[in-house]
Amino acid sequence: MFQGLGWSQVILDPTVQAGSLAVVSVFVTRIALRGLPRLKVVGQVLFFIALTVLLLYHGIVPYQSEPLATQVFERIFVALAKVIWWMNATWALVGFVRVFLKIEGQPREGRLVQDLVVGLIYLGAVLSVIAYVFGVPVGTLIATSGVFAIILGLAMQSTLSDVFSGIALNLGRPYSIGDWIVLNDQTEGKVVETNWRSTHLLNATNDLVVLPNSFLAKVGLTNLSSPDRSHGVTLLVRVAPTTMPSSIANVMRAVLLSSTCVLREPQPYVQIKGLDADALVLELVFRVADIAAVSPARNEIFDLIYRHLRAAGLFMARPLDAQGPSYVRPTEPGAKRKTSLTLLDAISLFSSLTEEEKQALAASMKRRTYKKDEIIIEEGDAASSLTIVHSGAVVATRRDEGRENEVGRLAPGDYFGETGFLLGVGEVASLRALTAVVVYEIDQSSLAPLLHERAAIAEELATTLSKRVEYGQSLLSKASTRGERSVPSLVRRIRSLFGVPN
Repeated sequence: MFQGLGWSQVILDPTVQAGSLAVVSVFVTRIALRGLPRLKVVGQVLFFIALTVLLLYHGIVPYQSEPLATQVFERIFVALAKVIWWMNATWALVGFVRVFLKIEGQPREGRLVQDLVVGLIYLGAVLSVIAYVFGVPVGTLIATSGVFAIILGLAMQSTLSDVFSGIALNLGRPYSIGDWIVLNDQTEGKVVETNWRSTHLLNATNDLVVLPNSFLAKVGLTNLSSPDRSHGVTLLVRVAPTTMPSSIANVMRAVLLSSTCVLREPQPYVQIKGLDADALVLELVFRVADIAAVSPARNEIFDLIYRHLRAAGLFMARPLDAQGPSYVRPTEPGAKRKTSLTLLDAISLFSSLTEEEKQALAASMKRRTYKKDEIIIEEGDAASSLTIVHSGAVVATRRDEGRENEVGRLAPGDYFGETGFLLGVGEVASLRALTAVVVYEIDQSSLAPLLHERAAIAEELATTLSKRVEYGQSLLSKASTRGERSVPSLVRRIRSLFGVPN
């Protein structure tokens, strides 16, 4: 084929030039630039331009039908050159679509829109090759294939319905990957994948639910993650109407204020929904950061409702269909005990004390009250007493680089100051009353006689404090022990502070 030709003539031959350019293009775009989609697109466009200039320079117009050449080799070369040109044009367009096609600034889930555009590009390229390379009239071909297309469409009716429903869902975008949705038939789960045929949900039991797109397009759904990730929660509470409704509503507001799961914006609120001789019905409305936080928030709110109602001397009302009186006063032994003893019973720190020792501590406990927004203790101050919250809500804040950050909230039954009370360490956070707060205090002078009388109490207190720090039950104690969490080191500090000999 190249016999009798010099190297310069071989190099200038259009066959050699087009073939060489095609090989270099494949090597650079498919191998060298793999993993670099943007550079790959640039390379494909440059090689496509170079190939276009080369073919036009040699008189080959790839987008026009040409009369057949006399030589078989020349006809094969022209056809092959046109095919390569259309392939490069297709790859450049497809690469551009994969990299730059975005809608609303976000790539589409499952790349449905991208796949649709890419499919149209490939279809157009195939038809162009048929028309301009092989000279087949495309219009006639499309007309004669109409019957086959109808038969194929009827056979794939269900599949096509899912495909076009998937396109419609992605264009309308009622949900995105990661959203939690609930269908009208109560099917719910987190969207983990969308494709041409179906949408995959991961439900609460960690099972994968596969739903056809045509089914999703017909049924109604609620997107619990839209317009933002926060989710609203509503709880109904029935309380015995033993005092004014406004007072009970204030107790429920303290419940919401003392919660660590409830978002502060928008502000949670309490609404009285009904009142009769049997119960006062209140509705607690609040938001949490995400749908996954609903269960922990509900658990915390129910626990706080019990603690705040008990601290306020209120009682839950019976359900409407329950038999007997509308409410029953607690009959457990703790109900007849003094408030101070009841608080001591609920504190794990003093769980190892005997009844006589608890009686001695309770007799010396002091009751104090704080108004709303009043500072209970400042950051850095060493508390000389252990403080137990009896009623109300308290917030703990810490200064960090000139900003005040919230580190926790306390509700009835919680206590603070144990690190200063037992170890002489200053508090790492300030405590402020969110509502009117009632607390009971235990002075070091009240605990000292018990430690001198029974030295083993120091070890029992150190063990409980160490577990409390280890399990993260107290942000204050965890931050202020400065790494001294071992029981022996805590025991030494307690005995040193109270003057108990080792």
